[in-house]
Amino acid sequence: MSGESDMRFFTVVAQRNSLTQAALELGITASAVSRRLARIEDRLGVRLVNRTTRRLSLTSEGEAYLSVSHEIINRIAAAEEAIISARGEPQGLLRINATFQFGREYIAPAISKFSIRYPQVQVQLVLTDAPLNLIEDGFDLQIRFGPPTATRHVTALLLRNRRMLVAAPSYLAARGVPRRLADLAHHSCIVLRQEHAAYDIWRLGDDQGVRVAGALATNDGEIAVSWVLDGHGIMLRSEWDIAPHVRSGRLQIVLPRHYTQADIMAVYPERLNLSAKVRMFVDLLREELKPKTQELQLAR
Repeated sequence: MSGESDMRFFTVVAQRNSLTQAALELGITASAVSRRLARIEDRLGVRLVNRTTRRLSLTSEGEAYLSVSHEIINRIAAAEEAIISARGEPQGLLRINATFQFGREYIAPAISKFSIRYPQVQVQLVLTDAPLNLIEDGFDLQIRFGPPTATRHVTALLLRNRRMLVAAPSYLAARGVPRRLADLAHHSCIVLRQEHAAYDIWRLGDDQGVRVAGALATNDGEIAVSWVLDGHGIMLRSEWDIAPHVRSGRLQIVLPRHYTQADIMAVYPERLNLSAKVRMFVDLLREELKPKTQELQLAR
């Protein structure tokens, strides 16, 4: 098998915790994964992976091989994208990562229209509660809130968005309306427990952090909003999600001067800057979101 093929195989194995998980991803048996991995190690003359019955871990040589593999695979992809983009016709595989609720409500319908318009593109949508690593996890495009952490990525604004404090009128009538951030310490706050985030610290403007607590917490935004609507407490939530409830009177903005900017961005690796499939999907997504701007935003 070619060196490039081995590198692609190894990047999949390196991203999984066990041979079984790698086998499921590759569509082969765990023993076949083990045999091919052993052949690669024999060819290179070094051990790339430490194997136990339950977990895999990379050796220092494995880490180096993974880094080189990513670099070479990305160069090949960039060359292919340049050729395809010159033709202007999108084709191939487009892998997209987005959050659960926004992905279900807006990205999935856009993909449906994109697939009809460009049948030569195969699209995979992966929904997660927190953004995945674009390069290491092999994504072409990510829809995320706020700026990306990696400066080497390209960003495109899709929709202005703020995270704001909201509560049901019934809760505020029973517990009172907070007048300053410090008052949140005396209120029941519904928090989202998400990976890689300090769930009990809300940052509002100028990165000012306030510690909150409450009886209810979840990793699912829709569930959290339903609890707020039921009058269980105050929540920090994206404008696009709570705007319809505020307009209907079911939710009320709390401390309106305190919010954090979390614009909805399309993020993709620099190598895909001229990719036809990425560019045309982002354009279509903007087309789909533009008529909904008033629906998803509150007065500023």
